[in-house]
Amino acid sequence: MITVLHNSRCSKSREALKYLEDNKIPFTVENIIENPPSPEVLKSVLKKLGMRAEDLLRKNEKYYKEQLKGKPLSEDNLLEEMSAHPNLIQRPVLINGDRAVIGRPAENIQEIL
Repeated sequence: MITVLHNSRCSKSREALKYLEDNKIPFTVENIIENPPSPEVLKSVLKKLGMRAEDLLRKNEKYYKEQLKGKPLSEDNLLEEMSAHPNLIQRPVLINGDRAVIGRPAENIQEIL
């Protein structure tokens, strides 16, 4: 079953859920705003994505621009920041077993089915 790391305020995240529903693909939702993933969970997700923390970071967010931009942050520092401020996490992230994809555009979901 697919797990979706979701932000209900994000239109792309809602599009991914609609894509799954329309294609009758079973899934579960984890709202990253209400229940932010721990740094350990994020590290696991990054491994499945084949990315570094910086690649999963939303650099257009106000918090990033005001608090993090230009600072030398380690991988662990970035994971801690994304856990503490889940708006910094690219979304939606869809996980299927040991693989994951950022579901933007929604067609990317096909890569993990």
